Amino acid sequence: LTARFSADLAALLPRGWPGDARLGVAVSGGPDSLALLLLAHASLPGRVEAAPGDHGLRPESAAEAAMVGQICAALGLPHAVLSVTVALTEAGGNVQAGARAARYAALGEWAAQQGLAALATAHHADDQAETLLMRLTRASGGAGLAGVRAIGPVPGGSSRLPLLRPLLGWRRAELAGIVAQAGVDAIEDPSNRDPRFDRARMRAAIAGADWLDIPAIAQSAAHLADADAALDWAAKREWDEAVTSAPMGLTYRPQAPRAVALRGIARIVRELGGE
Repeated sequence: LTARFSADLAALLPRGWPGDARLGVAVSGGPDSLALLLLAHASLPGRVEAAPGDHGLRPESAAEAAMVGQICAALGLPHAVLSVTVALTEAGGNVQAGARAARYAALGEWAAQQGLAALATAHHADDQAETLLMRLTRASGGAGLAGVRAIGPVPGGSSRLPLLRPLLGWRRAELAGIVAQAGVDAIEDPSNRDPRFDRARMRAAIAGADWLDIPAIAQSAAHLADADAALDWAAKREWDEAVTSAPMGLTYRPQAPRAVALRGIARIVRELGGE
């Protein structure tokens, strides 16, 4: 398992990754993130730091974050418990989106302060399949259907700190097995089963559809990510060839297919200070 994880992580590491570079791991205390912590610790001994988080949304969250801190201490891992404030107004009242945004902001700031080379999260194949199916029901375009990316910048951060997701080829059940074999007690967040949340409803629906091939769905998201990158490449070329400066803004004479042209229009809106 350690060799498998090491290979998955190595495939994502930025070019020129130094041999002494340190990796930050986001740890919620659930089985997925604890498995990531254990695998990273085994693969990069002495080069891993962890960040348990207290989002304050449940009375138990502070004690749970402290418990994760104790696990890190038992492993000899440097760690910092990050307390975050969830700004629901910024997320349109979406509790989970607000918590996610606040968490990433805190993680990015912590990783920068610690001088870490990258941050890793525990998104896995089941998460990816849920994301793709959820976005299909919302008529998402190519960028949305690409799901979570294996590598990208930390969301909302001012720096370009890489965010790595080395577990996208792993299943939820095998990660839980790693934690159980290690004798570590994972935290179960009740929101994962709360039908008020879209993801919890999708997770329950998938659990009742044993005919779905989760790894295949997750792999489709990876293929769509490749296609999205190709559209971005084409949109940059279209910009160079079809967009010119004008006295009052920009002039665009589309040459490319609609999917590429829409990206050109979106960039024009951003260039002119819009959303």
